Amino acid sequence: MVHLWLRAETKLNEHRAALTPSACKVLLENGFHISVERSSERIFDDEEYEQKGCTLVPTLTWKNAPADAYIIGLKELPENDDSPLSHQHIFFAHCYKNQGGWKDILKRFIKGNGTILDLEFLVDEKGRRIAAFGYHAGFAGTALGLDVWTNQQLHPTQEFSKVEPYPDENVLIKYIQNRLDGAVAVRGRRPRIMVMGALGRCGSGAVDCARKAGIPEENIIKWDIEETKKGGPFKEILECDIFVNCIYLNQKIPPFLTKEMLDEGRQLSIIVDVSCDTTNPNNPIPVYNVNTTFDKPTVSIETTNPHPIEVISIDHLPTLLPREASDYFAKDLLPTLLELKNRESSNVWQRAEKIFKEKCALADS
Repeated sequence: MVHLWLRAETKLNEHRAALTPSACKVLLENGFHISVERSSERIFDDEEYEQKGCTLVPTLTWKNAPADAYIIGLKELPENDDSPLSHQHIFFAHCYKNQGGWKDILKRFIKGNGTILDLEFLVDEKGRRIAAFGYHAGFAGTALGLDVWTNQQLHPTQEFSKVEPYPDENVLIKYIQNRLDGAVAVRGRRPRIMVMGALGRCGSGAVDCARKAGIPEENIIKWDIEETKKGGPFKEILECDIFVNCIYLNQKIPPFLTKEMLDEGRQLSIIVDVSCDTTNPNNPIPVYNVNTTFDKPTVSIETTNPHPIEVISIDHLPTLLPREASDYFAKDLLPTLLELKNRESSNVWQRAEKIFKEKCALADS
């Protein structure tokens, strides 16, 4: 019997779940055993899991889980802990692309003889991700970009405040539409938005949000491989009000923007880095170096240009719509989770384990 142990997320303001109650119901019907750590932050109430037949366990007790349990979650493990890890963990480890501290993470698993089956690297034969939050990341990033733009028009000297998650997309869009109407009354126009990586899942979410918020089609600049093949930097970005970066970075590319460009004359006042490769040495937006949070969503960039510019670099944007994002993700992940019953013959899981071993060899060298 496969035992999945859903751990409580410890990242501040993280409300999503890797397993939804409805996904658990299907897994339980297929012979899985599921333990769910109690969580007051998760968008789904503990009782929703219990009603489906899951076993509720105390918060953050996964280290005491049975040795054969898969510990499943989304974001990083609790901070300030370097103890060895012995279980098989399914989560977004964010340590395969030389991010800051990547070796430290992997060495915990090496020492404990544990395994990472990274959600980001669960891919099919063509390299496409089995499940991703990309669509909702792009959607949420654009919504926040529009919200910050309206704040710049309506309250130019006031810092953008803390953001709370929304119960559903309709509530979020209605709020953004109302805010935009107020800003347009002051500014006399709607913003121009450039979406980089517009043809991908993340980019399509960004474009859909802009459309639903009422941005005219001619104000949505959609760039992808064809438009960027000449290589950056791209001065066209400076001509937009909001730049939304949605690319999936897997190799070094020329920067889209440079710090020097921001000193020039520009319309640009908002950068939404949905990809959020802040600590990646190949980050194509090397104009900032910190992650922002839902408590402090923006960081200002100092330039010689008096026109302000702010960056949104929240690395868990989909939690702005936690229920919808979780449902979408878990539905896509479910068929692959069912394959855990025959993991040895599952190409998806075998590929994930192979890349983990390859990265461990690099970290231990």
